[in-house]
Amino acid sequence: MAVLNSPSLIRLFRARVIVLILTCSFVLCVWNLENKTPEISTELMTDQTLEYFLSQGKMQVKDAADIEWAHAANSKNKITEALQSSAHMIEADILLRSNDPKDPIMAHPPETDSDVTLRDWLKEVKASDKGIKLDFKSLAAVAPSMVLLDEVRAELHGPVWINADILPGPGGKATPLDPKVFLEAAVTPGSHGDVLSLGWTTGWTADTHNPGYSWEMVREMEAMCRTLRHPVTFPVRAALLAQSFSQLHWLLQQSDRYSLTIWTGHTDVFVVKDLLPYRSGIDKTRIYYDLLDSQRTQLRGLTGY
Repeated sequence: MAVLNSPSLIRLFRARVIVLILTCSFVLCVWNLENKTPEISTELMTDQTLEYFLSQGKMQVKDAADIEWAHAANSKNKITEALQSSAHMIEADILLRSNDPKDPIMAHPPETDSDVTLRDWLKEVKASDKGIKLDFKSLAAVAPSMVLLDEVRAELHGPVWINADILPGPGGKATPLDPKVFLEAAVTPGSHGDVLSLGWTTGWTADTHNPGYSWEMVREMEAMCRTLRHPVTFPVRAALLAQSFSQLHWLLQQSDRYSLTIWTGHTDVFVVKDLLPYRSGIDKTRIYYDLLDSQRTQLRGLTGY
């Protein structure tokens, strides 16, 4: 066999080095594709809740006041009732079970257990055309719940709202969830279309003056939400709105992604006509009314819708 001369050896060595480099680059590229963490979208999103229900023929006009709610669907019986009702959106509360297995369950404090887990709850609702609102009462439940939610997103049809009280508000005595920790867990690559429902802890006492949402409160909330890419709705207590119009109107003006969800406690007392400035002075697509049926009927009578 002829002995290769020095230039031949050099060319052969270079060729092998090139082949080795290309092979390693290809393997690394494939590994990166298979193991790459999905990126969180930076595209700004708007609330598609109304568009969804209009497209399904569940609404006739683009008016957020027409959205109906089923509340506290925290048991097998309650979720069955909600699925059979005329409600567009089903709301339920989430805690982490206090004993093993520590799964996310559907329960509202002071309850610590439930006959339905979030996993089973999602199996029930994913076959429907209703939207869901998941109200987190436990910070520890957020991350594992979002994992379960992401697993079934492709099978969910309706809007997804993620709710938590993240800042102290007027009369609030409960401790809000840590906003930074909550948002880090709630904002996942799969959550881009979710509506973030971010509120204040509040309180209301009969036969006394109850302060409204202060400028400090709304400015702190706006600073918290300014860099979010999601649509954001702010749940606000109806009994505190008469003295809060200027502040909340200003809040909505800061972004087209913002809306209000007006809610009421069962023991709250407020004058429905106090909501007229919100109904007449703000775009009807930007205020949801999560009220008692009697209050919704009264509001319709006053506003003619």
